[in-house]
Amino acid sequence: MELYQLKTFVAIAQEGNLTRAAERVFTSAPAVSAQLKALEDELGVRLFERSPRGMQLTEAGERLLAEAQRTLLSAGRMRAAAEALRGQAQGVVRFGTVVDPVSLRLGEVLVRLAERHPQVSLQLRQGLSHETIAAVQRGELDAAYALSDQTAIEGLDLRRLTAVDLAVALPPALAEAHPALDLDQLTRLPWIGTPASCVMRSHVERLFAAAGREQRMAQTADSEGALRSMVASGLGAALLRLDQAEQAQRRGELVVWPGWRSHTWLCWVAPADRASAAGEALRSVVFEVWSGAPGDA
Repeated sequence: MELYQLKTFVAIAQEGNLTRAAERVFTSAPAVSAQLKALEDELGVRLFERSPRGMQLTEAGERLLAEAQRTLLSAGRMRAAAEALRGQAQGVVRFGTVVDPVSLRLGEVLVRLAERHPQVSLQLRQGLSHETIAAVQRGELDAAYALSDQTAIEGLDLRRLTAVDLAVALPPALAEAHPALDLDQLTRLPWIGTPASCVMRSHVERLFAAAGREQRMAQTADSEGALRSMVASGLGAALLRLDQAEQAQRRGELVVWPGWRSHTWLCWVAPADRASAAGEALRSVVFEVWSGAPGDA
């Protein structure tokens, strides 16, 4: 039995889906399926049943999940103890994040980093994703969270952490005036755009292309906070992260249009060819947090 098999088991249990579990443990769905089969063969029990709702834990799987989590936690503590014996990483890591962060689990990262590597500290810098990635490339940042559709960037270690859903947000007055809004009508409304290098821009272009219309933006904003404020002020429609749009909708500031969804990715970005001990400590903690189980990612 290997620890990576237990990590895979936990990831499938938490996600209920092989593809999403594969993304969490940074491998492919066929590899996850093979790891699960090997674990079930070794244990001699069936851990999951497939259903229309995804992967469902069997009774045996329910009972063994807690054991797997305890085993991984013990392994993580053993690694931490070994690091203490070797000498702890120390130093400052210059870490970039998006300006208006999604659920970055940054608090969890900071807590675990402090517990495992008390002599490593983060120097946080917020900015737009394309600017943050460029700062990592220039060596101004040691690592970053960034929103990106790319699967690889030359010279960088880019790993997808989680999908980020996107949606169209409308000013309440516009939504009320067009209760049965279709795609053609949507693309005729005033729109608020983002800089050409922003990841949101390409998704808006695809939306307009689906309507057979050229994208025209009356105004632009360089942050999601500004976008939300401009939509709430009635200046036009805009593309926002779904979690942020739904939060603003609950406050009555805007309306989420139900006719379209897309997604991008929250990614880990760091130089591929250089990393300090402090940077490696941060990387290990970030991947551990996003894998959903203790241990190295």
